[in-house]
Amino acid sequence: MPKRSMPGSKTKGAAKRGTRQKAAGKQQPNNRPARANSKQAAVIAMLSQSDGTTIAAIMAATAWQARSVRGFFAGVIRKKLGMTLTSEKTDGERRYRIVAPKNAASTNT
Repeated sequence: MPKRSMPGSKTKGAAKRGTRQKAAGKQQPNNRPARANSKQAAVIAMLSQSDGTTIAAIMAATAWQARSVRGFFAGVIRKKLGMTLTSEKTDGERRYRIVAPKNAASTNT
């Protein structure tokens, strides 16, 4: 009969499970489009407008808190999707918008 290990004791398998190495280098941006009816797609559409949008408008559209909107900007828009996000303060109101990459604007063939 095989020997059973006690809960909490380390075995060969337990040692292997806990040792996961991080991937080398930075992750590449994910270029998959968001689902059409998702909050992510709605926020990207709002940010893609020529005059952009405010955090308050995104909060109203998604029922997110301000810190969640800012986290979405940093984690999804900038890091995961690799988009360029700019902000401008006009009339005491900060507006955010996605700008097209420079190489995408000059695609004349």
